[in-house]
Amino acid sequence: MTEIWFIAVSFLVAFIAIACIRLVLGPTPPDRAVALDTINTLIVATMILLGVAYRQLIFVDVAIVYALLSFVSTLYIARYLGGEL
Repeated sequence: MTEIWFIAVSFLVAFIAIACIRLVLGPTPPDRAVALDTINTLIVATMILLGVAYRQLIFVDVAIVYALLSFVSTLYIARYLGGEL
C-alpha cells in the first residue's frame, strides 16, 4: 500500500522537473510566473502525500503554511508584472 504513495510522489517530482524546465526556458515573464506557481502547487501536493504516507501531521501543517506563502508571493509577482509595484 505504501508503494503507491511513493509512486505518486515520484510522478509529482517528475512533473516538478518538467515545470523547472519551463521556468528556465519560459519565453515571457508571465510564463515563468505560472511555472513557479505550478512548482509550488506540486510541492504542496507532494508534502501532503508524504504526510499521508508517513502518517505525520506536521507535513500537512507545513504544506498549509507553504501554500499560504506561495499564494502571497504569486500575488506580488503578478502585481509586479502588471506594473502596479
